[in-house]
Amino acid sequence: MKKIIQLLAMPIAIFLFVSCNNKKQTTANTSVTEANSDAGQANVKDDASMKDIVKIAVGSPDHTTLVAALKQAELVDVLANPGPFTVFAPTNAAFDKLPKGTLDDLMKPEKKADLQNILQYHVTTSALKANYFKDGQTIGMVNGDNLTISVKDGKIILNNSATIVGSVEASNGMVHIIDGVLLPPAKK
Repeated sequence: MKKIIQLLAMPIAIFLFVSCNNKKQTTANTSVTEANSDAGQANVKDDASMKDIVKIAVGSPDHTTLVAALKQAELVDVLANPGPFTVFAPTNAAFDKLPKGTLDDLMKPEKKADLQNILQYHVTTSALKANYFKDGQTIGMVNGDNLTISVKDGKIILNNSATIVGSVEASNGMVHIIDGVLLPPAKK
């Protein structure tokens, strides 16, 4: 009996030793910086998995204006969550097409609600690939307004003002790169 107990005790001791040591380890690919441990989903560092919408935008040199606007509007963590989301992401050049001073005005703290409304008009709560869009279709956006889709010569046009120029699949949805900024319809 003593021999059986000794034979069982050895694997149990090894298991406990290994288990205790593993609790202190973190993987090299996924971590949260200690200083930002309560800073939200966008601060999770994960170099192994598919990138989420925020990481795609942050990694794109053509979307620095969009990233700055998302930060100002405090929407970064929202778009880093599981979703699913479809984001119509204006390029820097798209923001440059706005009338002079418009973006600077929207980036002011007192205009945060207006900026949030505009940015939320670029997001819907589904992962919609480009082949889903049909001519004449309307899509409900996060801000409560609708977006109208047109398809002409194989190009997908949003509200007759912005064209999808590329698409990137994200871990939490889809990013459609657009060449214009979508402005919500005026409230009646």
